[in-house]
Amino acid sequence: MIFNGGSERPTGTTRVGPARSRARLLAAVLVCVLAVLAMAGCTSGATDKGGDGGADGGPGADKDASPSASPSATADREQAVTAVPKDPATVVAGTTAAQLALGASRSLYQRSPAAVLVADGDQGSLTKATATAERLGVPLLVTPAAGGTAEAAKAAGDAVRAELDRLKVRTVVPVGTAKAWARKNAPDASGGDVAGIEPPTPLKDLVVLALDRPAGRAATATARATGARVVRTSSADPRADGDAVTALAKDDASRVLALGSDFGPADRLRARVDVAATGVQLPGGGQVVFPGRRMVALYGHPGSSALGSLGQQPLDEAIARAKRVAADYQPLSKEKVVPAFEIITTVSSSSAGGDGNYSNETSVDTLRPWVEAAHREGLYVVLDLQPGYTDFLTQAKRYASLLKLPNVGLALDPEWRLEPPQRPMSVIGSVGAAEVNRTAEWLADFTRKNHLPQKLLMLHQFRLDMISDRSAVHTDYDDIQVLIHADGFGTPGEKFETWNTLHRNAPADVRWGWKNFYRADSPTFTPRQTMEVSPTPVFVSYQ
Repeated sequence: MIFNGGSERPTGTTRVGPARSRARLLAAVLVCVLAVLAMAGCTSGATDKGGDGGADGGPGADKDASPSASPSATADREQAVTAVPKDPATVVAGTTAAQLALGASRSLYQRSPAAVLVADGDQGSLTKATATAERLGVPLLVTPAAGGTAEAAKAAGDAVRAELDRLKVRTVVPVGTAKAWARKNAPDASGGDVAGIEPPTPLKDLVVLALDRPAGRAATATARATGARVVRTSSADPRADGDAVTALAKDDASRVLALGSDFGPADRLRARVDVAATGVQLPGGGQVVFPGRRMVALYGHPGSSALGSLGQQPLDEAIARAKRVAADYQPLSKEKVVPAFEIITTVSSSSAGGDGNYSNETSVDTLRPWVEAAHREGLYVVLDLQPGYTDFLTQAKRYASLLKLPNVGLALDPEWRLEPPQRPMSVIGSVGAAEVNRTAEWLADFTRKNHLPQKLLMLHQFRLDMISDRSAVHTDYDDIQVLIHADGFGTPGEKFETWNTLHRNAPADVRWGWKNFYRADSPTFTPRQTMEVSPTPVFVSYQ
């Protein structure tokens, strides 16, 4: 119901059909007052973190959806009939306020005795309109904006009229400038007022995702009016919003409706929600590696000072050092700076070893204390592979138990990918795009099947020939983020020459990393100098 001041008679409705008798009207007013008093002692059952939801907003309601409880059997009480979409995930198509509002109504309502109307662009009336729709438990539809073309206004108006007809609406409640449209286009059927309308039984089995955008406000109000749990998100990928992840972990998200085409295909949305529902977040928050964070890492091997800064001190001291190095970047970065370890997991060797592959594979038991301590302390970990004669995929699978941890990614170092009779240090190795893709596809599938946050896949490179057919490297994964890490050392001029060369014809959708050398650079870049590199690297390691 809608009241002025919360206790007066309902206003602003457009009725169609003959007037009721005076006795009927007085009875309706009495019911209205009683409903208001009852509502004053209730709170909404919807979880609201905010956001747009979605389902395929077809021309009518979902015929296979499960309707809510039937309207009250008493003559003076009416409810809308709502429904949970049958699919595990549905996406309401559209981007405009009118499209999203129609899609939400079509997806969630089978019938409604009333509907609230607000004109497109009438922001001043939107707050009142949303509150009215939520109070009554009826859809909020968006009528054509004043001043638009006649053709566009007709098409938009026809869509609203068709939805009012489908819902069998008898009373419309126009707010603001929508009143002018309603006077000409209100339903032509026997109707009443809103005094006898009560909200439908809440759709507790549904989570609605809604983007924090003005265009989604009307659709979001429609979702709330059904009693569904609304989760707002700042991103169309709910994994990218830490608050949305937390909200989804608290709710039963077995049925999800997302408001807007930006949420993408329903199957992809379902997979993303399944990850978000675990509630597990990456260091720095959320479940997507980039954007939203920058990583600064110590590189090396536990217990070996010769292989980099990571092994120059015991575990606890290495964690403290990584945090100090990362902290130097925070004043220079808009994004959260996360400390990290890049651990050389398989170490290139001058001797063939027992398996003849010129690569020493560190045991999982040796690495686990480092990885688990990093996890507890909020560090990300990258497992770096130097495979010798073994292929990257074979070595990656050895460490699957560590990769099951949410804060662990993978790095491929082609410098040490060799073929017989090549030997480490005598030649710079290389890898083909096909092997990179096989490894990436395995990691993406592994991440998806285990409902893990997105993982980082780093490709080390300082010469273009280290990755043959680099343009064929696949980067369009949803479960992993591919990053090219520039390993050039020397003078600033030499490092920038390497950096610029690697950017030529680089694959699309890659992120970029930068390595600073404490000894091999002349001089070592300061954090400020590193942040002035363009594009600004999102991963910085220290060797």
